[in-house]
Amino acid sequence: MTELLTPEEAVREEEDGPRGGSSFWRYLATKIGGSAISLVMVVVLGFFAFRVLPGDPVRKIAQERPMSPEQMDELRRQYGLDKPLIAQFWDYLVNIVTGNLGESYVYRESVSTLIGQYLWPTLLLTGTAAILAITLGLWLGQRAGWKHGSLFDKIASGTSLVLWSVPTFWLALILLMVFGGTLRWFPTGGMVTPGMRPGDPGYVLDVAMHLVLPVVTMVAVVFAQYLMVMRASLLDEKSADYLTTARAKGLRDDLVRRRHAVPNALLPAVTLVFMHIGGLIAGAVTVETVFSWPGLGKLTYEAISGPDLPLLQGTFVVFSAIIIVFNLIADLIYRQLDPRVRRA
Repeated sequence: MTELLTPEEAVREEEDGPRGGSSFWRYLATKIGGSAISLVMVVVLGFFAFRVLPGDPVRKIAQERPMSPEQMDELRRQYGLDKPLIAQFWDYLVNIVTGNLGESYVYRESVSTLIGQYLWPTLLLTGTAAILAITLGLWLGQRAGWKHGSLFDKIASGTSLVLWSVPTFWLALILLMVFGGTLRWFPTGGMVTPGMRPGDPGYVLDVAMHLVLPVVTMVAVVFAQYLMVMRASLLDEKSADYLTTARAKGLRDDLVRRRHAVPNALLPAVTLVFMHIGGLIAGAVTVETVFSWPGLGKLTYEAISGPDLPLLQGTFVVFSAIIIVFNLIADLIYRQLDPRVRRA
């Protein structure tokens, strides 16, 4: 990205090389420290936030399996719910530090094991949606920005803004009713047809068919953000002097866009991509619930219904940690791409 530097800036960058190298470690330590503080706040919040939820977990279990008052008291003792709040908080901190997220009240399994089982479907869903949304948004954004005011720009920007404003659950239900219920083009829920096993002929195709509607829903409400940022960034670059120089050299307009304007306009978009990937994983709760996709989002929804406090705390910490890590990666990448941040 040295194209961003003027000759004076390039000389200053070269002269400040050793000092910039040392400042990187200070920058890295500052960002890691900030991320660690954020994670600690998440861990603390993850305990107290869910204690205000209405409902008694033991009473909920008793509704499904008849219990005597003595058995309910014994269950509260096993779960540690009979202890004072501060004692429960201390146990929670000790377990977190030792990597123990507790045992689910509903599933009667380790929360870590459950999260490991449900993580892969969530990564498959959100990863596929992220790749498609980023590719579509950036491509449409740079085309719309370069042809500002054209019919293509108006259609692309208008359509994306409409989809961006649509509630995710509403769009998911519409797609489910139209393409799953009325037309029967795609399955209406789950990740695989019952009875189908990994290794069976057609297993991959079956999963892909189940993946279509959830992915389309997530892409439709997400790609507009990349489009608008890329479009605005390219509009800023269009008036830059270096593009006039490139045109004066005789380069075709398409080459000026691809070789000079787009690489420099990508900076804000790259930051948005990494900051949004973590949020995309955490935001899969609605889509996974509507389409009964067996991922962390659906697991979180079921934990809220309990309330299954250990499972809620575990998924909350995992989701938050993913967002914090991707924000940290975005900060580090942006510093490497933008020399103005390195000199700050």
